[in-house]
Amino acid sequence: MTSRNAAATRQRILEHAKRQFARHGYTAITVKGVADAAGVSPNLITRYFGGKDGLFLAATRVEIPVADSFDGDRATLGSRLAASIVRRWFGDPGEDPLLVLQRASGERPEAAEALAAFLDANSLEPLHGYLRDSGLDDAQARARAAAIDAFVLGVSTRRRVLRAELGDPAELEAWLGETIQRLADG
Repeated sequence: MTSRNAAATRQRILEHAKRQFARHGYTAITVKGVADAAGVSPNLITRYFGGKDGLFLAATRVEIPVADSFDGDRATLGSRLAASIVRRWFGDPGEDPLLVLQRASGERPEAAEALAAFLDANSLEPLHGYLRDSGLDDAQARARAAAIDAFVLGVSTRRRVLRAELGDPAELEAWLGETIQRLADG
């Protein structure tokens, strides 16, 4: 097997693992099930990832450019964040590593820690800095950022992890945008 084929095989395994972890959480997924879906031997998962735990950690590496939503005036923050959120939520479930972490956080302490660390570093703190830089004092900026962060996580948990319907994308985006904006404005 060439390294090019090995890289493609590893990526195919990872894509199937992300999709399965996102849909079913950690416990329900087996190495054999991921291997079968990817059309490979379970031994390759052990070889590339060291087993189920390593596969899970690789599938939950989170790199989502949420900071892009912080470019612009505070008066339109809600609509920018809502558009980004809805775009991710209505994509393929296997494409959103945050969903994988959310679903697994009740089963795996490392998933809960990874989710909290991601949200702190890529959502809460940048949002706090953005709001502070937009003219709010530090305490107000921190409180409003925490409220937005908790609101979005709560809606995500309710509508995605608990598998309630997301509803119409345009309506959801409008509602999220309005609510986020109210929280940002205080």
